[in-house]
Amino acid sequence: MAALLSNLRNTVIAGFVLAIVLFFMYQGYGGYEGSTFGVFFFRWLHVISGVMWIGLLWYFNFVQIPNMGNIPDEQKPAIGKVIAPAALFWFRWGAMGTIVTGLIVAMMNGYLVEALSLGLAEGSDAGHRMIGIGMWLGIIMWFNVWFVIWPNQKRALGIVEADADTKAASARTAMLFSRTNTLLSFPMLFAMVAAQNLYKIS
Repeated sequence: MAALLSNLRNTVIAGFVLAIVLFFMYQGYGGYEGSTFGVFFFRWLHVISGVMWIGLLWYFNFVQIPNMGNIPDEQKPAIGKVIAPAALFWFRWGAMGTIVTGLIVAMMNGYLVEALSLGLAEGSDAGHRMIGIGMWLGIIMWFNVWFVIWPNQKRALGIVEADADTKAASARTAMLFSRTNTLLSFPMLFAMVAAQNLYKIS
């Protein structure tokens, strides 16, 4: 067991294997319907990606940024050169995975247009409006990650060459947009959960 848990790749593979076992268990109970499995599968990937994305967003804002001032200067390069670039890799690709799988789920369930039009399309209802609000907040957050936070972090961390003043300005811009995403994450998650539970959108 220690060998399994000492290697992250093996741990993740084992987790997916257990998920596959659960799938076959559920199928054995007679709960599997082939027509709905595709939607379920992409929703599962959507949740996994979202946990990665929002988890790292909250890590940056609740843990790393508030505590950077407490780290001795000689230790800060370990964060900037090792921890932050790795976290930002999973952060931005978690955002991409969340958006792509979310749009696929909406398309497969037949409410993509209704949601993106915020319930203004013919045949829309309050559930479409609510999921649409969540989707648009997620899209704004995804845009911030890829086109504001990541380019500025590359300069701030020295991945892209920049002078000291540009690095400082880029670090502040990245922080402010990361805080913006943290602010938006709460209503976004509320809208997503409300659409699934208060309005029973499929």
